[in-house]
Order: sequence, then structure tokens, then C-alpha cells
Amino acid sequence: MGVEVDLSVSLGGLNLKNPVLAASGCFGFGEEYSSLVDLNLLGGLITKAVTLNPTPGNPPPRIVETPCGMLNSIGLANPGLKGFLREKLPFLRSLTVPVIVNVAGERLEEYVAVVKGLDGEEGIAGYEINISCPNVEKGGMEFSSDTKVAFQLVSTLREVTSKPLIVKLSPNLGNIASVAQALQEAGADALSLINTLIGMVIDVKARKPVLARGTGGLSGPAIKPVALAFVWQVAQAVEIPVVGIGGIFTSEDALQFILAGATAVQVGTANFVDPQVMPRIVAGLRDYCVQEKIGKLSDLIGGLEYG
Repeated sequence: MGVEVDLSVSLGGLNLKNPVLAASGCFGFGEEYSSLVDLNLLGGLITKAVTLNPTPGNPPPRIVETPCGMLNSIGLANPGLKGFLREKLPFLRSLTVPVIVNVAGERLEEYVAVVKGLDGEEGIAGYEINISCPNVEKGGMEFSSDTKVAFQLVSTLREVTSKPLIVKLSPNLGNIASVAQALQEAGADALSLINTLIGMVIDVKARKPVLARGTGGLSGPAIKPVALAFVWQVAQAVEIPVVGIGGIFTSEDALQFILAGATAVQVGTANFVDPQVMPRIVAGLRDYCVQEKIGKLSDLIGGLEYG
């Protein structure tokens, strides 16, 4: 008789049928991939960032391939709150999986306005608060680099919504564990990490950066060891769930993050290589559990043995 496998996990008040989430920024608003992959096979979907006002993003070129990764400087391009509600949310409501909206802004008041504008809408399960984007001039890193500012932002948002708040952290910080602890105290329900690393590619013939803005965010397999170390460190420092992000292409990659302490994982850059990668990771997690005679995937969370 085969092993009955339960892939479900609990993420800050959200019940996910499996731990595989589409990462913000690499999957659009879901509809862009809907003809290529069954979105309802996922554990959930995290939208591209939504800001209060429409944002055109940075000038091109703003994406360049790197060894084992990708450098992007998109700059949070999106249709804004009203455009999201009018153009994107109707499709997202058709999904049976939880939809988490990534929220960004330049000022605390903008974050609050976006969350308030979304909070009464059907089809939104929670929010991923982006305080760590390295590709914008204002906001982004400014919120994550100052623990007091980050605490104020999250505690203020906690007052305006009862829905789960997942706060996205940057690797471009000093003591990420202390920031994580402060955000837990402020009322965050979960933490997602890591956002992209700051990187640069130079055209040696032109003697100029390839990206118009100069630097961008590095993602893909090149950053996986860094992401794993941060997830392991933060998971030991907080009691709320951690979501692992960074270079996840296979079920083995996902399992490494889960063993390091991640409750769920986000898959980003891999979607550009293979739109079917997330269902394949879900299937691989199930196969692993069957082979290892593990009834509940959640039993593996934080199961790393070391020392």
C-alpha cells in the first residue's frame, strides 16, 4: 500500500495545500502564465508589486543574464492600485489557490493606502510587504535598512488589516536576525527571504553598465547558498514562519530550504526557464516523501542536522 502524503503547510494563518508559491516579480499577475501552467496546482501565488499610483519602472535595458542567474532592474513597474483592482484582480478571483498581493511604496502612507484599498476586496488572502527592493530610488531598501522604520511600518499595517502580513527581507542588510525579530514583534505573521542581491554587469567595449540604472537585483541559482544561510539564520531567530526564496529550480532545492527552516518556498527566476517548473517541484516533493516514507511534509521543516 502506498504512503499517504500530506504536502499542506500553515503559513501565518494561510492554509496551503503545498509549500510552493509563485514569487513576486517573476510571474506577473498570474494571467500571463495561465495558458502555460495550471495555476491551481500551486500552493499559492504572490503577485507582482502593487503601488498606490501606476509606476512605469526603470528605463531599458533592465534585464541581463549572468552566470547561473539573472540581473534585473525593473523598478516595480505596475498599473497601480486602481489599475490592479480593475485589470488584474478579476482574473485572480477565478483561482482556487490563495492569492497574496505584494505591496510596495515610497512612504509609509502609501503602503497603508494600498492595503486599505485592497482589504475589503474578495479574492485576496494576504499581503507580502516589500520593504527590500534594491531597484528603486525611494522606498524599498530604506524601510528594511532601519529597524525602527521597518517596525513602524509593519505595526501600522497591522492596525489596518487582520489578513496575514508576510514581510519580504533583503540580504543587503547588517544583522538580518535582529530585523526579523523586530518585525515579528511588530506583528508580522511570516517573513520571506531573500530578495535579490545587488549586482552589476559591465559592457567592456562600451565601458558602461549593461543595465541603464547601473546596478540591479541578482537572482537565480547563483544566490541559493546565500539565501539558504539567511533562511537558516532567521528561522532560528523567530517563531513565525519563514518563506525561502533564492535559486529554487528543483524539488531538492526546495527541500534544502525546508530543512533549513522554511515553511514554504517561492519560485521566481526558474519560471523564465521552464513555466512547468513549479508543478514539477510539487510532484518531486511528493515523490521524496513517498520514497522516505514521510507522511507529512511539514515534519521536515527545520529538520537540518548539523554540528
